[in-house]
Amino acid sequence: MFGNFFKPRVVDQHRVPPGQVLTEKFPVLTYGPTPTVRPEELQFEIKGQVEEPRTLSWADLMALPQSDLTADFHCVTRWSKLDVQWSGVRVLDLMQQVQLKPQARAVLVHCYGGYTTNLSLEDFLRAENILAHTLFGQPLPRDHGGPLRLVVPHLYAWKSAKWVRGLEFLDKEELGFWEVNGYHRRGDPWKEERFSD
Repeated sequence: MFGNFFKPRVVDQHRVPPGQVLTEKFPVLTYGPTPTVRPEELQFEIKGQVEEPRTLSWADLMALPQSDLTADFHCVTRWSKLDVQWSGVRVLDLMQQVQLKPQARAVLVHCYGGYTTNLSLEDFLRAENILAHTLFGQPLPRDHGGPLRLVVPHLYAWKSAKWVRGLEFLDKEELGFWEVNGYHRRGDPWKEERFSD
């Protein structure tokens, strides 16, 4: 063990992507100031290549089916945390409220504070992805993206955008903040897709 980080035990090695070390803590990494958004102020906008744009309130989101997810979390800065427990609205349950136009191919996730990240529809529409409002049984802390963050466990954590305020469906990929600034367009930790070529 070195500092707060340690090499995975043999039994966990299959869960830890190449180049990663484990932590029991949950480090906070953020670019720019941390937004302050109260749940009752949240306006979740769905727009772009959809048949009917709409805006959901916090109450609207809480009225959707709620789910739990336990998943490993991999940061591009080379740490992983195993068995992170989230609760919220599964992306697939949210998407029951949305009719995409046939030309929709990608989504740009918009966040309070101006952050964006991009996902293909294939990466976005996975059963494990969740809009999380709870972390380890407690309301999602502000520094971890509260009141609402997207969790995309199969990609590096910068795709699990904090302080989410909406989704823009696109007919072609548009790169988000870190992707424009040199990070890989997709970010698969098992392929070490850390930076663009």
